[in-house]
Amino acid sequence: MPTYAVTGATGRLGRLVIEHLLDAGVPATEIAAVVRTPEKAADFAARGVEIRQANYDDPSTLPGAVAGVRRLLLISGDNPGQRVAQHTAVIDAAKLAGVERLIYTSILRADTTRNPLAPEHKATEEVIAASGLPYTILRNSWYTENYTDQLPQYLQTGVILGATGGSRVSAATRADYAAAAVAALTRQEDGNAVYELGGTAFTFDELAAAVTEVTGTTVAHRDLSATELAATLENVGLDAGTAGFVAALDHSIAIGELTTDSDDLSRLIGRPSTPLHDAVRAAHA
Repeated sequence: MPTYAVTGATGRLGRLVIEHLLDAGVPATEIAAVVRTPEKAADFAARGVEIRQANYDDPSTLPGAVAGVRRLLLISGDNPGQRVAQHTAVIDAAKLAGVERLIYTSILRADTTRNPLAPEHKATEEVIAASGLPYTILRNSWYTENYTDQLPQYLQTGVILGATGGSRVSAATRADYAAAAVAALTRQEDGNAVYELGGTAFTFDELAAAVTEVTGTTVAHRDLSATELAATLENVGLDAGTAGFVAALDHSIAIGELTTDSDDLSRLIGRPSTPLHDAVRAAHA
């Protein structure tokens, strides 16, 4: 019976967690990949990982997906507005199955931030605390890939638009957060734990400088107000709701809510977080 289970195992973070578990020497037979579409996990199945089909939106599929598992990583769902109900269904199944520890991927400062993504994470943390399950909360800041995935656009336009007011964001790569999740899954932890995770902070000016240095193409940062950024995004085709949401995320950076001085990430993974230049270089390769 598998020791570890990872939900959303064919997502971008989930895949990295499974890979990191295998690279850490965890036998494939001790890992269960919980997925909606088993065909997408065929490569893991070929390596001996147990594939368990389940759907956050179908609670009846969840008890079997976590049965016999000692440690469960609940990767937050990607459907805003539905996540509390989805996560609660997984937590209920984990409690019924007698899972020994639940690990959850939350957001930085979930209990205090005004980030528009935070309320569902905060509510999920409250459900976990009320469940009585021993837990580890991984409060992740932004992915560096939120920016490096936009590298082609930056190079085409020569501009990084933002509304961060010169504030820093403690972003880290998905691989860094995956390594932290593996550490949380495999380490012995007494009681409950909450980790505030973020990499070495950078400004958008520093992001633009890194892109320029790595690619040889001059890219500048243009800082706008949140209102101006929303209007600009609407002008290039985003609907008003999405544009306003993106601007609100940048405003969260501007007021310091996605920056942390915590060294929890580097302590968990046993090394510094991936440098910005390295992340840009990998995206440009």
